[in-house]
Amino acid sequence: MNTNSLQQHVNEPTREKNILDLVMTITDLSINALEVTSKIGDHRMIDFDIQNTLDIQDPYTRTQHKQFFDYKRANFELMKEKLGNYNYEVLMSNKNAEECYMILKDKIATATDQDIPRKRIRRTNIPHWFSQEIKRLIIARHHSYRRLKRCQTEPHLPAKPKFLIHTLLLCSLTKT
Repeated sequence: MNTNSLQQHVNEPTREKNILDLVMTITDLSINALEVTSKIGDHRMIDFDIQNTLDIQDPYTRTQHKQFFDYKRANFELMKEKLGNYNYEVLMSNKNAEECYMILKDKIATATDQDIPRKRIRRTNIPHWFSQEIKRLIIARHHSYRRLKRCQTEPHLPAKPKFLIHTLLLCSLTKT
């Protein structure tokens, strides 16, 4: 257990003279007030408090920050000029293919960072299971539902089957 950074906290028997019920934690978690108490059936109950010292984010309250290049505002002419000003024959003389590749990659990355601005998107409270497919289906279901409500006044619109299909697809995706 020590090789996997695990600690066993139960030292008293939990069934007759045997320790069958274990409380194992990683070393960063501390167990407070562990107590083997009254019997439930033929086992004794373990009561304890956990003090968490780890920084674990709840997956339902995570914040996502995505950065990507904003090519619409990029200055490609300046980037082309910067990359054209290098004397590649001198830079790459007496170098093997790997070293030449690394030099060229570094020059392109530097020019990209300087001449193409970045956009930053901040999204909060996104569950870890919420994908683009689920978002698309929720929007489609919403449109189908609105159409279904209109069907009460306009019976020629076939909205009910689409609404049911979108609801079933959403249910099947979120249950897995």
